[in-house]
Amino acid sequence: MSRERGAIRRRAGHWGPMARLGLKMMFHDRAKLAGTLLGVIFATVLMIQQLGVFGGLLYKNTQLVDNAAADLWIVPPSTTQVTAAGSPLDISALTRARVTDGVAWAEPMLLGGAVMREPDGGTEAVTLIGTRLPRQAGGPWALVAGDASALAMPDTVIFEESQREELGGLDLGSVRELSNRRVTVGGFTWGLIPFGPSYAFASYETARGILRLADDQTTYVLVGVREGADPVAVQARLRDAVGRDAEVHTKAELHDLIVDDLIAAQLGVTFGTSTAFALIVGFVIVALSMFSAVVDNVREFGTLKAIGATTFDLTKLLIVQALLYALLGTTVGLFLATNMAEGIRSANLVLVIPPELVFGSYGIMALICVIASSLAVLRVRNIEPGMVFR
Repeated sequence: MSRERGAIRRRAGHWGPMARLGLKMMFHDRAKLAGTLLGVIFATVLMIQQLGVFGGLLYKNTQLVDNAAADLWIVPPSTTQVTAAGSPLDISALTRARVTDGVAWAEPMLLGGAVMREPDGGTEAVTLIGTRLPRQAGGPWALVAGDASALAMPDTVIFEESQREELGGLDLGSVRELSNRRVTVGGFTWGLIPFGPSYAFASYETARGILRLADDQTTYVLVGVREGADPVAVQARLRDAVGRDAEVHTKAELHDLIVDDLIAAQLGVTFGTSTAFALIVGFVIVALSMFSAVVDNVREFGTLKAIGATTFDLTKLLIVQALLYALLGTTVGLFLATNMAEGIRSANLVLVIPPELVFGSYGIMALICVIASSLAVLRVRNIEPGMVFR
């Protein structure tokens, strides 16, 4: 250790010597290294898992807006979720939208609950979406069998593939009774399950017959903005056109409304608490491990102070150790969490791990580990250099 001591004398206040010494001390006690890394790994995996599930739940309920291929949505007043239809819109909203300056196209979309009667006499609910052909704004998407063009056939419906058995053992061409109307299975999607029954898709006319909605009513109006037109300006004109009978949202606004509503409905509290628990566990493990390492090496730290190292120099040593714990533990934790996410092949449980969460994990865990090292810093500050001579 004489080289490091000499370096400290010559370069007091520099990071290099203390960083190298910190790494050597860190890897010298491999048992404590493993224990601390396990704490960081556990915190990372639990944090990613909780936030990934939370992101998956949000996606399941925003995917209709995200995949409907519409720039603007005309919805009933006070709409915060699109997966459950509220009061229907008067069809005049569609007519007004089509004559509004800047609108390239406008199409109605139906959404409502329907009940599938199974061969054994049981029933299963679905959320039926009626889309106007040939544009098919509003879906279907994520097809894994059949083709969207099948909806042009009379009384044809596309169902969710992961619910085939729950819906009575469906196959392509199966004939079933949906809300007392005989329909033919024309295809399957995958992963389209919001909070509530899975999505099913039919042509606008077929869906109207199944949902028994009057000809002068619809659920939503989807709008495409003309190329070169300002969506916000078109939105303002549409608001003037529909008045108080409806609300007009951009795709991004409606997406955010849904997310805010879900977070307010206890989801944010539930997953926020679980994530905070993971971070607290990681903090405690790292703090105790680093404090214990200082206690076990108190004479070594006293020696460093005796040959010229300041408390700030030793703080640098601990910060380097904390950052390395964060880097190694987060990397391993992300590897385990992302592989766990890829291994989940369920339409009911989806982990969404965006790049922002991956990179943000490094920053969060680095901050947690550095803050956790403060307990060890307090112990280092109280070490007297003279203790080595006792």
